[in-house]
Amino acid sequence: MTKELSFQDFKVPVPGFGCMSFVHPDANDEESLKVLRRVRESGCTFWDTAAVYGLGSNESLLGRFFKEEKVPLEEIFLASKCGFDIDFEKKIRGDVTNSPEHIRSTLASSTERLGRAPDLYYLHRIDPNTPLEQSITTLKELKDEGKCRYIGLSEPSAATLRKACSIAHIDAIQIEYSPWFTDHETITNLIPTAKELNVTIIAYSPLGRGVLTGKYRDTSKFKKDIRATIPRYNEENYEKNLKLVDEFGKLAEKKGCTAGQLAIAWVMKKGFIPIPGTKNIDRFEENWGSREVELNENDLKGIEMVVEGFKPVGDRYNEDGLSKVGR
Repeated sequence: MTKELSFQDFKVPVPGFGCMSFVHPDANDEESLKVLRRVRESGCTFWDTAAVYGLGSNESLLGRFFKEEKVPLEEIFLASKCGFDIDFEKKIRGDVTNSPEHIRSTLASSTERLGRAPDLYYLHRIDPNTPLEQSITTLKELKDEGKCRYIGLSEPSAATLRKACSIAHIDAIQIEYSPWFTDHETITNLIPTAKELNVTIIAYSPLGRGVLTGKYRDTSKFKKDIRATIPRYNEENYEKNLKLVDEFGKLAEKKGCTAGQLAIAWVMKKGFIPIPGTKNIDRFEENWGSREVELNENDLKGIEMVVEGFKPVGDRYNEDGLSKVGR
């Protein structure tokens, strides 16, 4: 069983919790606050948000929760991100930017919405028009000034991570990783590079945007969210991709847990901190239960055989999304 993992110089309970689900069209603030209360009560204290989630509304929701519940600053390890040009008043998102002015102003506004500084502050995406010497130096300055405790990058290339670490130590990277997507381990060389450089690996979408739970047999539930824009989840491709879902479900049944719990437990076994998100208390309870799943060598071999024998059909982002990752 994996119940704690190292984040740089200390341990955190795992899995963590990603807050992006609270900006889903079907979510509402009062129900989201109930979920956050349960997450906190359970002892899940590694939380993740971003300025771009709901164009500020996700951070504002968390800020409301921290204030209403009088949450001590040290209780929740909180990560947030900058990197998109956002007009928070008009609710308009522009392109990627990593300018020093943007990094500083977005951190200031995020801190105001949250009612506290984030512990970990990421560049959400890499801006090819801003030299890393400027953006990484700015992150390091903010860390030195005490405006965040750790700095990170989300979805960089291995080369960018290596160069960034030559400017200042990068504490964490956030990457997509699940049985549904393992390219950062097998193709891009990002995971081996992070391990070499002592960079903690945070895994978003450890359930393949929910599909590894086995709850979605067709694409009808994807129409309201980001999955509607992603080739891997279109109707033709998704039908083929259900093969992995079905095979994973069989492994979970043999193990006596849910497919989602098996997927999260597998990610944690690799030493990565997963941050599954949900707007539903029952789903959170299921995800949190992954820490009770003990994987032995035979389990791991079975999972690896299924993962290595499956090639997903369709890209993990649309063309615009792909242009912003791995830079």
